[in-house]
Amino acid sequence: MTALGRLPAQPLPADGVRYITILGATGSIGASTVDLIKREPERYRVQAISAKSNAAALAQVARDVGARMAVVADDDAYHDLKDALSGSGIQAAAGADAVVEAAEHPADWVMAAIAGSVGLKPTLAAIERGATVALANKECMVCAGALFMRRALQTGATVLPVDSEHNAIFQALTAGPREGVRRVILTASGGPFRTWTHEQIRAATPEQALRHPNWSMGPKVTIDSASLMNKGLELIEAYHLFTLKPEEIDVLVHPQSVIHGMVEYTDGSVVAQLGAPDMRIPIAHCLAWPHRIDGPAPRLDLAQVRQLTFEEPDLVRFPALGLAKRAMARGGAAPTVLNAADEVAVAEFLAGRLSFPAIAGLVEATLDAAEARGMLEEPTTVEMALAVDHDARLLARALLPEIAAKAF
Repeated sequence: MTALGRLPAQPLPADGVRYITILGATGSIGASTVDLIKREPERYRVQAISAKSNAAALAQVARDVGARMAVVADDDAYHDLKDALSGSGIQAAAGADAVVEAAEHPADWVMAAIAGSVGLKPTLAAIERGATVALANKECMVCAGALFMRRALQTGATVLPVDSEHNAIFQALTAGPREGVRRVILTASGGPFRTWTHEQIRAATPEQALRHPNWSMGPKVTIDSASLMNKGLELIEAYHLFTLKPEEIDVLVHPQSVIHGMVEYTDGSVVAQLGAPDMRIPIAHCLAWPHRIDGPAPRLDLAQVRQLTFEEPDLVRFPALGLAKRAMARGGAAPTVLNAADEVAVAEFLAGRLSFPAIAGLVEATLDAAEARGMLEEPTTVEMALAVDHDARLLARALLPEIAAKAF
């Protein structure tokens, strides 16, 4: 794979149609991708789609886009999927191996939007066959970023970043040569607790944390946005995607969520990408790349926005961002442990068994314990990354009673 920001223009296939696969078709990213495809059906042919367990929703999407194959990861949902697709001519399959097979199905372009570590194997399968992969799965870069980018380079795969911040950086990097880049800047909304005091944050409820001021996302990402862990995971993603040094990546809190990312060049120029907070914008950019398509997202009206403000992130009230920076600097399997512990902590918070500040507390305790036990060796295979992920989750759960009892 050529370095991001210097990718060659790849034309559409000779028939002018892009053949695509959507991994995670019923989630928010998948739904936005489907919305774009349905608006221009003459440009896109859907080969395969997958979902976790919602057979009815997956079957409906498969019929809507005329997919050739639909795969549900949950084996128990196979018969429901097969029944829902009866008479459609669409092939039904189920199980983790079938999801990998869907990723291996011939397609020019693959949307990798399966959330969590379960997305690693199918995403790598798409990379292994040299596909263009629109990456919306954070865990691929956080848990095994070096492995994924190395294999993309070796197989000739193209990785396009779907996250709004990384897509913004990708677009801004076209303004100059890679050697002219001084730093990249990811923006963060600050989440619902940006102006809250430490005492208020300590008493925050899941319902309050889920009220994001700008974006509509799933519960895990929304909680991570409230803690700024999401921005920390994005730092690690950017580190691998754009081959950066830790000191070349900064974060600015930007409450309006209009500027999604900036690149500062050595001559002092700063190039920013702006847009409404609508994920269909970066998805459309990746879907049509290296071309542009008409998108349905709201047009940005700066006169209505009126002002753009920025502030430094507060690492005292939001220590999760500092933990992510620590894991990025440590390298090896530290980001894998960070991500696994965070998933456990967020689930416990949503279940009402952990306070909001204790999310970062559990992640920090797990990182410390993992390092003391020699668990931070760089994973060189997906299996190694998944083993570290598994062990880190067990470690985090073992530490839960101690952390839950602490006052933060």
